[in-house]
Amino acid sequence: MSKVVTHIKTISEFHQMAGLPKPAHPLISVIHLGRLNRRLQEGTFTRVFDFYSVSLKKNFHLKMKYGQQPHDFEEGALHFMAPAQVLTIEIEKDQVHNPSGWMILFHPDLLWNTPLAQGIKQYDFFGYAANEALFLSDKEEMMLTAIAEHIEQEYQANIDRFSQNVIVAQLELLFTYAERFYQRQFITRSKAGHELLTRLEQLLNHYFTSGALAQQGLPTVTWIAESLHVSPNYLTGLLKSLTGMNTQQHLHNKLIELAKEKLSTTNLSVSEIAYELGFEHLASFSKLFKTKTNISPLEFRQSFN
Repeated sequence: MSKVVTHIKTISEFHQMAGLPKPAHPLISVIHLGRLNRRLQEGTFTRVFDFYSVSLKKNFHLKMKYGQQPHDFEEGALHFMAPAQVLTIEIEKDQVHNPSGWMILFHPDLLWNTPLAQGIKQYDFFGYAANEALFLSDKEEMMLTAIAEHIEQEYQANIDRFSQNVIVAQLELLFTYAERFYQRQFITRSKAGHELLTRLEQLLNHYFTSGALAQQGLPTVTWIAESLHVSPNYLTGLLKSLTGMNTQQHLHNKLIELAKEKLSTTNLSVSEIAYELGFEHLASFSKLFKTKTNISPLEFRQSFN
């Protein structure tokens, strides 16, 4: 198979590539996926976009990677991409494509001089990995589809000085609903969440008991998330919904429990324990321990005498 890398800078370029008419608005487009070409060229295509996309794709059976992770467009799943992210599509010989659903493409320039230009950074789902898709109920899907239709109606009407604000307000409403639905998903998909929490505990237990703390120091949130094949933001959001703590707090609590175990069951000095737990300086260990327990490591040890 051939491999093609394409950098798509504008929404007009995307329309041209997809065989669609010129967009009605240069900075935003709602694309009905059933209108796309159905017979595709064989190959592996890596694409980088200079604009955002929000997509609800059905009957979408192409092999895809979002970043380095497999990207599975399941039925009723909403996906988000930010500019400069990498999407790889693998198309087999004579593959016929019959997708349905929609995509909203919008360029960052659309957000100029609006609060959403900075506010969009608060929406973690634009950085989510493939297995962090938002799964929608039929009712939720209808709500978001209605917003997409309102956006399309607005930019197809005569553009005036209110158009940008109306469109941006609709986008912000969509993101607000998506954020609400993600929080619902953390609750209703709790089984998957608890399975991830179990994997996290296994990962940390192995790291703490293998001597890696002394050799490599405390693991970073990024390393933990990558080891679990999720994004740091997703892991933190899930942990907060299940435990009330972010990843760093969870990590520190595990560390303090291990410190208490060593202080109460071994004859190692406090300095030796600090070193085994990955601290270069005793003061840093003592400060964290006291912050978490309100007493120093030495006071904790003396409480057993």
